Amino acid sequence: MSNQQFSRRQIIQYMATLSVLSALPPAVMAQIITRQPPHSPFNSDSTAEDVTAGIDLSGMTIAITGVNSGLGYETMRVLSLRGAHIIGIARTQEKADKACATIDGETTPMFLDLANWESVVRCAERIRAMKLPLDGLITNAGIMALQDLELVNGVEKQFAVNHLGHFILINQLLKPVLASPQGRFTLLSSRAHQRADKGIEFDNLDGSKHYDPWNAYGVSKLANALCARELAARISHTEATSNSVHPGVIATGLLKHLSVWEQWGAKYFGWAFLKTIPEGAATSCYVATSPELVDVRGFYFADCNVEKDVSPYMQDDTMAAKLWEVSEELTRNYLPANQRA
Repeated sequence: MSNQQFSRRQIIQYMATLSVLSALPPAVMAQIITRQPPHSPFNSDSTAEDVTAGIDLSGMTIAITGVNSGLGYETMRVLSLRGAHIIGIARTQEKADKACATIDGETTPMFLDLANWESVVRCAERIRAMKLPLDGLITNAGIMALQDLELVNGVEKQFAVNHLGHFILINQLLKPVLASPQGRFTLLSSRAHQRADKGIEFDNLDGSKHYDPWNAYGVSKLANALCARELAARISHTEATSNSVHPGVIATGLLKHLSVWEQWGAKYFGWAFLKTIPEGAATSCYVATSPELVDVRGFYFADCNVEKDVSPYMQDDTMAAKLWEVSEELTRNYLPANQRA
C-alpha cells in the first residue's frame, strides 16, 4: 500500500511539474531542454582548419551566404575541404560563380540580394528544388555602419539586410534543414550588439526618431542573436539547432562603409586587435560542425565557446519573441504560404 501511495505521489508531482513547464514561454523551455555546451579547447588564435580537423562532412550539404570574400569564402573553403557540398551564395551570380570556381570540392553557386527580398525567395526556391536535406545554413553576409540613413521596404537598411533578409531565408529553408538528421542554423551576430543600448527599438525601425551608424549596426546584430534564440525555441522539439556567433573583429569588406579615419586606423593599427580571416571563420565553422554541439541550441558563441560578456538584451526572451512577430509582419509577403495567415 505504501508503495502504491508513493507512486501516486510521484505521479502527482510529475504532473505538477509538467503543468508548470507547459506554462513557460517556448524560449525558456528551449533553454531548459537544451544541453549545455562543453568548454572547447579552442580560443581566439584557433583557425577554421584547426576547429574542423578530423571532422568528415562527406555527404552533407551546407548553404552559406556571402561566400564571395572574407569570412564567407574562408568558411566555404574549409567546410568544402572537410567534404561538405557547399551551396555558395553571393549577391550576384557572377560573384558566386567566381568564388565557387576556385574551390576544389563540390559547390553549387547561387545568388541573392538581401536588400531585394524577392531575390531571397527565388534563391530559397532553387535550393528547395534540389530536394536535398540541408545540413546547415550559415547566415554570414551583411553590411556595417552605413554613414547615412538608407531604407529598404521602409526599414533601416542594416536591419533590413542583416536581419530581415536572412529571416526570410531561414524561414524559406526551414523544412530542408529540419529534414536533415541534425540540421544547424548558424547566425553571425557580433559583439557590436552592445551598441544597441536600448535593445530593439521597435518604434524606430525606420530610423525616423534617430540614426547612428554604429547603433543601427548593433541593433541588427542584436536582432541576429535574438532571432537565433527564438528559432532555437521554435525548433526545440526537433533534432535541429540554432545558435549565433561573434566571429571577432576582422578586416573584411565590411569596413568599406567606415569613415576615412576609421579605415585608416584599421589599416595601420589593426594588427594590434584584429583577427585574421582564418581565425575569424573559426567560431562559425565550430558551431556549424562540431560533434560536441549536438542538441546545443540557443547560445551565443565567441572564440568557439559560449560568450558571457553580453548585453542583458541578448537573453531577453520577451524581446526575442516580439522581434520574431514583428519580423513576420514586415516580411509576410515573402514567407512560406503557411506563415502568411
